[in-house]
Amino acid sequence: MKVMVGGTFDPLHDGHKSLLNRSFELAGQSGHVVIGLTTDTFASRKVHPIRPFEERKADLITYITGKHYPVDWVIEPLSDRFGSALASDFDAIVVSEETLPVAVEINKIRRESGRRKVDIHQITCVLAEDNHWISSTRIYRGEIDIHGHILH
Repeated sequence: MKVMVGGTFDPLHDGHKSLLNRSFELAGQSGHVVIGLTTDTFASRKVHPIRPFEERKADLITYITGKHYPVDWVIEPLSDRFGSALASDFDAIVVSEETLPVAVEINKIRRESGRRKVDIHQITCVLAEDNHWISSTRIYRGEIDIHGHILH
């Protein structure tokens, strides 16, 4: 199975790891995972500073290689909300509750252009100790760490 997932992944927190883990599980041993990593220009729309693309990519590579997944994978630049998901031949996209609307829009555009729909696999957002989502914004604000532990 060919699976796509995308994000800014900065900092790489437990919610992102859950998204990535699900993508690799879904792909299966003979599958392929395409990770769209937002470019610096596209990521600049965030409300908090973002580390450079190459640093974020290095963190992803370290995490993925450390998991020893028996799956082929690639990281590609994501310069808009859709990346290669509109034109690529793939089977599934893995999203969080927060990014589900983008996956629905991808399928709508794919249908309109005569491409087949892809399966959407939504994971539940990982909760911090205070039962609110772990998010990069909350981490940047100093509310929680990358594991969801309350910092103040």
